[in-house]
Amino acid sequence: MTEKTIYILRHGQTDFNLQGIVQGGGVDTSLNDTGQKQAQAFHAAYAHLPFEVVLTSGLQRTHQTVKPFIEQGLRWEQHLEINEMGWGDHEGKKANPQSHAEYKAVIDAWNNGDYSASMPNGETAAELGNRLNAFVDHLRQREEQLILVCSHGRAMRGLMCVLEQVPLARMNDYGHSNTGLWIAEQHSVGFALKLRNDTSHLVINDNKSWKSLR
Repeated sequence: MTEKTIYILRHGQTDFNLQGIVQGGGVDTSLNDTGQKQAQAFHAAYAHLPFEVVLTSGLQRTHQTVKPFIEQGLRWEQHLEINEMGWGDHEGKKANPQSHAEYKAVIDAWNNGDYSASMPNGETAAELGNRLNAFVDHLRQREEQLILVCSHGRAMRGLMCVLEQVPLARMNDYGHSNTGLWIAEQHSVGFALKLRNDTSHLVINDNKSWKSLR
């Protein structure tokens, strides 16, 4: 029997997304025009569902993505455990060959089970995993049966590992798109993913998508 269903959404597009600038947990960017349209499209597709609460990170790009739900009266809580990963010295900067090399080295370390690796002055995978495990424990204890969550790309990769109880080395198995939707069901034995990074709500009447308009 399903105990609760959790809709997990990545935030809409920001200018930093568009420009390839590293955001991370220390950069509090706003949605751009496309991101606002993506948020509106998601709301139009799912406003009919009887969500009981919306949980976001502490960063405004998640707040803005679910703002239409908050404005219709949905109870809202902020949880810093689902903030984006801290990318240290590279936050707020455009990716370059050096940062790409450092990022690849960190990802390779994680893939080999070394969760102590991080970007310079950034967060480790172990630290990310600890706070995501705390958030999932919190989800298990909540009484609501239909929950909307809005978080960030790398944080959501880690969150899916925790939900499916697989090693964080598998984080890159989970793709993410702006306002990509995941649905997880909680059962007595754990969580099961029922939808993965779905963006069908972004399809518009002329069979184009917001992706094609970026």
